[in-house]
Amino acid sequence: MEKVCVAVRVRPARSNEENYNGTFWKVEENRISLHKSLGTPISGASYTFDHVFDQDCSNARVYDLLTKDIIHAALEGFNGTAFAYGQTSSGKTFTMNGTQNDPGVIQRAVNDIFQKIEMTTNREFLIRVSYMEIYNEEINDLFAVENQKLQIHESLDRGVFVAGLREEIVNDAEQVLELIQRGEVNRHFGETNMNVRSSRSHTIFRMVIESKGKHNPDDAVRVSILNLVDLAGSERIAKTGAGGVRLKEGKHINKSLMILGNVINKLSEGVKQRGHIPYRDSKLTRILQPALGGNAKTSIICTVAPEEVHVEESKGTLQFASRAKRITNCVQVNEILTDAALLKRQTREIEELRMKLQGSHSEVLEQEILKLRNDLLKYEHEREKLAMELEEERRSQKEREQCILEQQKKIHNLSNLASISDSNGHATQNQEESSGSITCQEDAFSTPCLKAIPSAFVAKRSQRSQELEYSPVPDAFSNFADEDTWMKINKGFVVDLDSFHMTPSVKVQSSLPNDENDNFYQGLSTENYKQEAQNLRRQLELVLEERDELRRHHTEQESLNKQLVSEVSELQQEALLIREIPQRLCESVTTCKDIYTDILSVLQNFVANEKSATAKLLSTTSEIGTCLFATLESHFSVAMHSDKSSAGNNSSIEAQRTKLYDKLNRTISSLVLSEDEISGNPPLSSQYKDCTLGGEIA
Repeated sequence: MEKVCVAVRVRPARSNEENYNGTFWKVEENRISLHKSLGTPISGASYTFDHVFDQDCSNARVYDLLTKDIIHAALEGFNGTAFAYGQTSSGKTFTMNGTQNDPGVIQRAVNDIFQKIEMTTNREFLIRVSYMEIYNEEINDLFAVENQKLQIHESLDRGVFVAGLREEIVNDAEQVLELIQRGEVNRHFGETNMNVRSSRSHTIFRMVIESKGKHNPDDAVRVSILNLVDLAGSERIAKTGAGGVRLKEGKHINKSLMILGNVINKLSEGVKQRGHIPYRDSKLTRILQPALGGNAKTSIICTVAPEEVHVEESKGTLQFASRAKRITNCVQVNEILTDAALLKRQTREIEELRMKLQGSHSEVLEQEILKLRNDLLKYEHEREKLAMELEEERRSQKEREQCILEQQKKIHNLSNLASISDSNGHATQNQEESSGSITCQEDAFSTPCLKAIPSAFVAKRSQRSQELEYSPVPDAFSNFADEDTWMKINKGFVVDLDSFHMTPSVKVQSSLPNDENDNFYQGLSTENYKQEAQNLRRQLELVLEERDELRRHHTEQESLNKQLVSEVSELQQEALLIREIPQRLCESVTTCKDIYTDILSVLQNFVANEKSATAKLLSTTSEIGTCLFATLESHFSVAMHSDKSSAGNNSSIEAQRTKLYDKLNRTISSLVLSEDEISGNPPLSSQYKDCTLGGEIA
């Protein structure tokens, strides 16, 4: 995939249309933007493209940066298209055709093609050219005036082409340029208020380039099509003042350019949102279909008029260019292969692959291939085994589902039987009481008749053979029937009690009658529910208290965090102030050093003899003071760049102090000895033997 190359060219302003009090277009590298008279940019009126050419740009620069690569690619077998788009009088025809002093894109492309052909020695070329115009949506042949109203066709071999269009075989650039001049005579031009010689039709100069190898005649033939298009300019009727024939021409021009803009809009959208592209709505877009979103290298140059009166048209042109910049084409070499050439190419590729295989470790590769095949077979067997297991699992799943459905049906039937038996429960109970019953010694638990009723619910028989010594209580009843059965029995449901192993006597005595017993159990369940609800309320209260405690801790933590943040910010400010102290001290030391140097220089000026003791003392004092100040500056600079003070700095200061002390002591001693020798007095050292250095200096 390759994007369309889009450039913008601003033509020079015309003196009679300049307006320095309004807006103007400003070119900055690859960006063009609209500015006010004071240089203030206007928002939403800035555009970026592959190239932006200012007013001083020549056709040679436009061709080199925009079209030259497409021309060279056409000789390699790629389709190419270059066309100019813009309003009337914006410089499209000048860009494509140029002048005698500054040739346009078409003339430079023709010269460049034949120069490249002369430099190519391994291929031979055949060039065919044609020149057509689209005037009022009718295709006319500019090489043959009689060929008018030509039709567009499409085939698998040639693609989209114009039937009946004359093609001239050419050998050099001069012949092509003569044909172009002859076609320009037949082209439709007209005069409008915008310009004297206005193009009233779209022209397409087409070159068909065929080539094949000289040394290999069976090689593929490359066929590429190069389209150089000069579009007519979009125009406003109010500005051009067109009427009659010119008005009709302008309507057709604007319609075709509008359809071209619609095609560009569709192509600039995504592939999913693109939908139908209206190539067939205009003959211009139908002919340029391979160049727009197809198999062609395409470049578009949009020309802009810089005058303020054309700002709206210029914005429309730049928006068209911005949309065209998002189009991508699928570019590939166009080759025509015969059966013999295709067979030879495949044979050559097979031989090359065989040579590569022989040069490599073919045995190792064969073993690897065999291993891979074995692994593949193994994986296939495992896959089949897993598929069989999956199928068995599905069958078993279906069987389980079928069993579940059957069980559900049985349960449904049993529930229906239970509902029927409930309606007859009281009558059955009366019949049992009239027929007779077995009463226990305490007469608190009555046992019904052991005869089974045909429509009664029958519980599951027990597998135990040994009879129990007493009747089953509710806790042990689950060994024989489920809870539903027990509830139905308590509600008077008739059950075949012969299925349960019961003894004649009952050791468990119920203290309450049946109705009172039911009320007792209901009271117990109500008490349990109340107790459980109370426990849940207590737990909820505990959870709410815990939540409140957590919220209180969270609030305290937030306040503590805020306090810590404020303290940290204060400490940071204090640290900044502390870091500034060494710098201030260093500045103060530098000032003191300068003052000290000035004072010593003034004192030295008053000393008449430089070799006297006073001069030597002043010199030594100046050296010592300068050294001390330099030491202070170095230590303050170290303190400025380092947060930690090292003990080494203190030791170096002590060593320097001792050194300076010795130097000053020697200097004073030498001065005193020299004065004593001159005056003949005894040395002062003997007089002040016990005095300190501070005393001697005093």
